[in-house]
Amino acid sequence: MSPATPSQFGPPKPAPVWLGWGAFLFFLFTQVYAVATSPADAMMGHLQKMMYVHVPAAWVTFAAFGVVLVASLHFLWKEDERADLLAASAAEVGSLFCGLTLVLGMLWGRPTWGVWWSWDARLTSTLVLFLIFVGYLSLRSFVEDPHRRGQWSAAVGILGAINVPIVWMSVRWWRTLHQIQSNPRGLSPEYLRGLLLNLAAFTLLTIWFIWRRYEAARYERAAEHAAQAAALGDNNG
Repeated sequence: MSPATPSQFGPPKPAPVWLGWGAFLFFLFTQVYAVATSPADAMMGHLQKMMYVHVPAAWVTFAAFGVVLVASLHFLWKEDERADLLAASAAEVGSLFCGLTLVLGMLWGRPTWGVWWSWDARLTSTLVLFLIFVGYLSLRSFVEDPHRRGQWSAAVGILGAINVPIVWMSVRWWRTLHQIQSNPRGLSPEYLRGLLLNLAAFTLLTIWFIWRRYEAARYERAAEHAAQAAALGDNNG
């Protein structure tokens, strides 16, 4: 089965502007609400409020790489170019949030553990996850043939996504400085409300970012096909 081309599946559906503005304004509201309504933690003080960014950033990282997994499998099965572009778009956004998660973890670790970085199981596995997807994006930039690029990057994307449950379970499988996953039932309501609101806000932002990047990727691929068609036309002429 030959991969689909932009001429076959038409122009991309543009992302609605209201979604982007709505997600951004909702994000601002949830940040202000969470910080203003939650008291300082008894052990960590106001540093605890970093969780309103750190935890949602980690969550959307996992969600974005989950999209990469599903889209990559779909591409290998159906050879649908749209799935390849969706996987690449989600990988870019997921890598961004994965990097943010690492930076926030370092900022959290310095006053909590006394060091900026420790080869802790959670931190190390997250770094490996980040590097895999940096490699994924680098691979896509070096391979010119779209179909081969899609196949190779799908394999790397699936490998990277498999690392997500390892990152999640690392704090339970190995001795680690990082605390185990918090049980929502154990959080005070003033913390839980802010956290859930920010999880929703980050999810909306991630959907918006992936949608816009996918839209741009569709146009980029259409330009590639147009250039190839023009080159073939010149050669035939």
